[in-house]
Amino acid sequence: MNGPIARLRAWTAGRHGPDALPHVVGRRRIYILPTRYGIMLALLLVAMLAAALNYNSNLGLAFAFLLISVALVAMHHCNRNLLGLAVDAGSETDALAGGSAEFQFVLRNDSGLDRQDVEIRCTEGASAIQSVPARTQRALIVALPLARRGITRLRRFELRTRHPFGWFRAWTYVQAPLTAYAAPAPHGERELPSAGGRSGESGASERRGDEDFDGLRAYQSGVALKHMAWKVLARGGEPAVRSYSAPAVETEWLEWAALEGLDDETRLSQLCQWVLTADAQRRRYGLRLPDIEIDPALGEQHRIRCLRALAAFGEAAP
Repeated sequence: MNGPIARLRAWTAGRHGPDALPHVVGRRRIYILPTRYGIMLALLLVAMLAAALNYNSNLGLAFAFLLISVALVAMHHCNRNLLGLAVDAGSETDALAGGSAEFQFVLRNDSGLDRQDVEIRCTEGASAIQSVPARTQRALIVALPLARRGITRLRRFELRTRHPFGWFRAWTYVQAPLTAYAAPAPHGERELPSAGGRSGESGASERRGDEDFDGLRAYQSGVALKHMAWKVLARGGEPAVRSYSAPAVETEWLEWAALEGLDDETRLSQLCQWVLTADAQRRRYGLRLPDIEIDPALGEQHRIRCLRALAAFGEAAP
């Protein structure tokens, strides 16, 4: 079964090429086949026609042709349920090994027809179903289980439906790549390294902030007016602005070399735990691996970059 499906996917990829998101499903992109219930219905209709002809039953023939008409209309509605539907997706997502990567999709229906039971499938075990009323859009999440650390790349995802009766299955392939980064599961017994850095870096330095008053300084063009020392100016003094200081965020280096004696996966799990701990405590940290060095920083984007570096350790870049 997988052989014909794989060949069909390869053929559609060569026929249509890569798709840009958001993608609108066109008429030539929809494929439709009967389900097992549709095949059973077809066999039943053949038997009904044979029996009605054998016994010369006009009522049996009429009923059989009525069911054939209903089946043809159902096939049309199954195809139309996908036609013109627009889909968009986040192409990258992050997770931890042993968890699930959540891909976010948006289905947009600009037509005046309701779209019922539209399924988005990334892999055999990762799918979600959503109905989209007329002239609205709906978001849905597809959870992809990730058992191991690494990068999972999907070349395509699939839109499918069995609406209205489940007799037919219509589907289309969207040739848009999806990437999931699975960072190592965070665990380890070593404490987060103490603050420190290279070449004279110090965690005791200070930066300008908005916490503690640090005196007055001469006015410079471009300084916000809210920091002006208006009382000094009112007494006839020179224009001055209020200066504030706040303790600098400590800089920490999370280093591969600091975990000697551990195997690679254990080191990666410990580094992952350090990254999450430093981020939760809002410590400024950098990451050093044998093949990459990430300068110290703060914030969500920095955390994601570090976790993706751990996920991609030993693998080719996407």
